Amino acid sequence: MSDSIGGQDTREQIVAVQKNGDGDLTAFKTTSGRVLDYATALQEVQAGHISGVNAFKGRDGDTYIRGDADGDPTNNLDQLPTF
Repeated sequence: MSDSIGGQDTREQIVAVQKNGDGDLTAFKTTSGRVLDYATALQEVQAGHISGVNAFKGRDGDTYIRGDADGDPTNNLDQLPTF
């Protein structure tokens, strides 16, 4: 499900991240300025409310958020600014 106006995707995107001491992503800031903890962001991604990212099941069986594969490493979640 994607929200669009005139073919334009109007869903939020992730623009900044927070990381813990191990470098793991722990929170996300969206284009509207909302700050989402990992669990909330995962729910929003799975519901299709955030564009540019997807949820995948890791080898450990847990579900994680990752950026869509678009060939541009500069917009990977790990490369986004921190807040």
